Amino acid sequence: METIRVELAERSYPIVIGAEVLDQVRDFIPAEVAKIAVVTQENIPHRPDLEGLDFRVFTVPDGEDAKSMSVAAELAEGVAEFGLSRSDLVVAVGGGVVTDLAGFVASVYYRGIRYLNVATTLLAQVDAAIGGKTGVNLPAGKNLVGSFWQPSAVICDVSTLSTLNPREYSSGLGEMAKYEFLGSGRLDARDLESAVARCVAIKAAYVSRDEREGGKRALLNYGHTMGHAIEALGLAGKSEHLYHGEAVAIGLVFAAHLAHSLGRIGYNELNAHYEVVERMGLPRWLPEGLDVEETFPYLERDKKAMGSMTFVLESAAADGLEVVRGVSREDVRRAWAEMLDGRPR
Repeated sequence: METIRVELAERSYPIVIGAEVLDQVRDFIPAEVAKIAVVTQENIPHRPDLEGLDFRVFTVPDGEDAKSMSVAAELAEGVAEFGLSRSDLVVAVGGGVVTDLAGFVASVYYRGIRYLNVATTLLAQVDAAIGGKTGVNLPAGKNLVGSFWQPSAVICDVSTLSTLNPREYSSGLGEMAKYEFLGSGRLDARDLESAVARCVAIKAAYVSRDEREGGKRALLNYGHTMGHAIEALGLAGKSEHLYHGEAVAIGLVFAAHLAHSLGRIGYNELNAHYEVVERMGLPRWLPEGLDVEETFPYLERDKKAMGSMTFVLESAAADGLEVVRGVSREDVRRAWAEMLDGRPR
């Protein structure tokens, strides 16, 4: 077992990573908490032991359908009817959808109450449950409504990952692939607990330095700009539906093609992205039949966009990742065409 802290002064909190640590939730419930709202989904088989405490389980829809304003409002109404007070607690048990939604409701209920994340998917353990970014989707794009609201603790029980179906697990690998470009080293050379802890340590360090994504924390969005667009188009029925991490993996390869077409990296760096994505068994090709023109409304409304399309891109000259603003539609079209032509040799 390992404990890593996000250091944010009075908002600091621990992240516990290990096997069979689910019931450590009790260690992080303050004495003044009278009621606990447990937010989860029907297909999640895990529950922390809260016997003897006054709690109610709130089950939200499966998949991204849960991340909507209507579901958030329904959940807020439910916890109010339960009698949750300003001194009580929300416990999110599940993947990124649950932690995003429950965290968002906790952030606005009574203008902010405590919540705790029990991450049961690989994606949530290495990324989504950590850092205090909460939110819901709009038809116009993913996570366009949200808030920064830090949890009081995060429990990452790697034992829960054995219950994931292969695509859910693969989705987490898509987020893990990103960390290899943020200095993690080869994650598949580590055992699972160590690999999760390595990703958590990197994310915790970025969040501790830049809580509200005003600077370097934006680098954690590597692969997400095009990834979110591809994911949103799939949810809209305009292309193959992909899990979040699968779309991020394709987004990583696209970002490498964009950097290559802009002269920021060479073939070696481009091919390194294919190597990482292939090694993790992730998709690396653009969804068949998807038109680049359909991505622009999503790219131009991306959370990082400030008056122009914005991507996190690699730079050989800078020896790392950078936030690049002012990317044009023609730049994106050129990179898209290069990627459709296949992997350069």
